[in-house]
Amino acid sequence: MKIQNPFRVAFVATLGVGLGIMLITSITTLSTILLYVGTALFLSLGLEPIVGWLVKRRLPRWAAVLVTILIVLGVFAGIVLIIMPVIVGQIGQLVTEITGYLQNSPSIDDFRNWTHSLFPALQPSFIDDTVSNAQTWLLENWGSITSGVINAGIAVVGGLFGAFIVLILTIYFTASTPSLKAAVYQLVPASKRPRFIDLAEQIVDSVGYYVIGQLSLGLINGVLSAIFLSIIGAPFPAVLAVVAFVFSLIPLVGTLTGSVIIVLTCLIPGLGSPTTALIAAIYYLIYMQVEAYVISPRIMSRAVAVPGAVVVIAALAGGSLLGLLGALIAIPVAASILILYRQVVIPRMNAR
Repeated sequence: MKIQNPFRVAFVATLGVGLGIMLITSITTLSTILLYVGTALFLSLGLEPIVGWLVKRRLPRWAAVLVTILIVLGVFAGIVLIIMPVIVGQIGQLVTEITGYLQNSPSIDDFRNWTHSLFPALQPSFIDDTVSNAQTWLLENWGSITSGVINAGIAVVGGLFGAFIVLILTIYFTASTPSLKAAVYQLVPASKRPRFIDLAEQIVDSVGYYVIGQLSLGLINGVLSAIFLSIIGAPFPAVLAVVAFVFSLIPLVGTLTGSVIIVLTCLIPGLGSPTTALIAAIYYLIYMQVEAYVISPRIMSRAVAVPGAVVVIAALAGGSLLGLLGALIAIPVAASILILYRQVVIPRMNAR
């Protein structure tokens, strides 16, 4: 094919490449904001079933949204006011225990003698060189370690600021869900709009029930953990209950990971004991079976069922792309894709 105006073709191609690069750069720059918006949308869809339930009870939409938001804020405020003082006190106790252990820890000479008595085959010069290298490494990297701690503190402050932004966006999206839906529906041709609305409502309901179900599982695990850990005398039961709640929100491996952390915490010398850790391990083994076969199927019965292999793949892919948030939203996204596959793709293929 003969090109009539090579300069114009090259100019248009250059503009296209530049526009693509600018678009990719903009998305990368706005990744944090897009993450906040996506999280808020995800949470607002989770609140939508509650709002819909209140509307069905003849409550105006604005009142249903207001009641839902007040309930959510009240629950979180209650959790913070009740648990935070206990958590702060127990974290302070943990820091005190660690500080006391470090102050009463053996000296370097005692460590050398203990290591030589335990491993008599090791040469004393090797032990001295190892200790000296460790001390040198700590002195050389002390600045990096300190800056890492400072960066971690900054990250915590940034996380709190991000959580506040997500909360504001969630309230806005929850209040304006009908108008947002109507705006999206208007983009679809009128002939295909009823079918599109039906599929969209199914996807919204599926995501909403999934979010509510996952929060319910986390709340059940957290409350039961707080009661059980207090009964067996585990260290820091309030902190560990929060750990159980947070990790239960993560699909697949969340409950297992939180349980392992709790059991290992029960093994801390001077705070827990092997017996306490063993009892906790047995409890969580039983709880995970009850959750998998009794609690989870009942709570998640209204969400779209996703095959186990798809759950694993979706969680791994979402975690790789967006971290923890990606792992959380991967399963409802996979459920939405399955809805489209079952109700759109398969019928079209069968009609051919």
